[in-house]
Amino acid sequence: MAERESLSVGNGQSAVAQSVQSGVAPPSAGAHSVLQDGLSFTPLDFNCDRVVQPFPRSPKLQRKKAKDGKPSQEQLSRRLEDLQAERAKTEAHIQSLKKRSTDLSRSTEMMKQQVRERFDNMVAILKQDEQAVLDSLELDLRRTRTRLDQVLKNWKQHQDQVTKSISSTQSALSKSSAAEEDGKGQSENLSPKKPDASEKQIRLNEERFEKLLKTLSSISRNLRAQLQRKTLLLDSSPVVIDSQTCHSQITVTCEGRGMSFSGSGRSAPEHPLQFDRVCCALGSSPLAAGQSYWEVDVRCCSTWAVGVAYTSLQRKGRDKGAKLGRNRNSWCVELRDSNLSAWHNDRHVSCQGVGQTALGKVGVWVRYDKGQLIFYDADNMVVLQRFSAAMTPVFDRAHHQFTEPLYPAIRFLRPPQNQVWANHLEICHLNTL
Repeated sequence: MAERESLSVGNGQSAVAQSVQSGVAPPSAGAHSVLQDGLSFTPLDFNCDRVVQPFPRSPKLQRKKAKDGKPSQEQLSRRLEDLQAERAKTEAHIQSLKKRSTDLSRSTEMMKQQVRERFDNMVAILKQDEQAVLDSLELDLRRTRTRLDQVLKNWKQHQDQVTKSISSTQSALSKSSAAEEDGKGQSENLSPKKPDASEKQIRLNEERFEKLLKTLSSISRNLRAQLQRKTLLLDSSPVVIDSQTCHSQITVTCEGRGMSFSGSGRSAPEHPLQFDRVCCALGSSPLAAGQSYWEVDVRCCSTWAVGVAYTSLQRKGRDKGAKLGRNRNSWCVELRDSNLSAWHNDRHVSCQGVGQTALGKVGVWVRYDKGQLIFYDADNMVVLQRFSAAMTPVFDRAHHQFTEPLYPAIRFLRPPQNQVWANHLEICHLNTL
């Protein structure tokens, strides 16, 4: 009997201990009375303030003991070797970074020297041409002066003859009347000399000089435009038309850069991305970061629209959601009825800086991260239209930031009925060499 009671008590204590270790709640009051079975039993008090020590073999306590304990000589030696190896690796990496910094400086200096050589060559060519022009002006001066000196010599000879005649006439007046009666002292009659009409032609070639000035001014403008264009060409990217987006009456050349309008549509089945009613097409590569520049040759088209659009631009139907510039998903400049205008969000402004000559190429520059879009007259780099936060009042945009990838967009516009449809637009191949 005593052995059974001790076994019962032992089992109770073992169960409580297991419940404490496993985090299970202790037995209820009824179970406690059963366990007692007439014996005294004191349960664990979970609400007491006494700190419960962790199990002696718990990983946490073992890590704590290992941390508090003093490392052995072998551990210290191993740790020292690791630290020395880490220091050596760090020093090697620092030296590598320093070498890269030196190499960057050296490479930059080499680039600067090459740029200086290119500009020195251009300056030398300009200086050589300047000297040639000055020499031509000097030669023109010498030729004109030679002719003028010959005319001046002839007039001086005539002047000497007039002076001689004056002297002889004066001598004749001073002689006596007797000498006059004898008929002596008569002077020869000298015919007056009139300026020759050819003398007026002796002058510098001013017409040629005016042409020279105009040519130099044109070269200067073109040079300035090309110097500005060179920066944009660094951001140039090849643009290819996505044939799957083309209207059925648009034919894309084999290189994917040219678009032609044909009177009859293709017999191929309609693609979900295809424009079915608007004669429009998009580029194949999106722009979602950085900067990009491309140009479109519009010389063979009298009415057109060039711009950029989100891929969410509507493809079906003829309403504003599918037309460039008539919605919030696209931007463009368009030529219609000889008027050039910029469009976005169904609002437009007339483009400034357009000359008397017809526009030949349109340049498109995008700085995606800054939400900037600029259209250029690519022949003289005049800004046609700039889309940015500064244009907010015009185009009703609170913040001009791009929210989707942009695609190059081109559209054929329908000309007046009495005008023949000009049917070709082409993306320029930009060669920076």
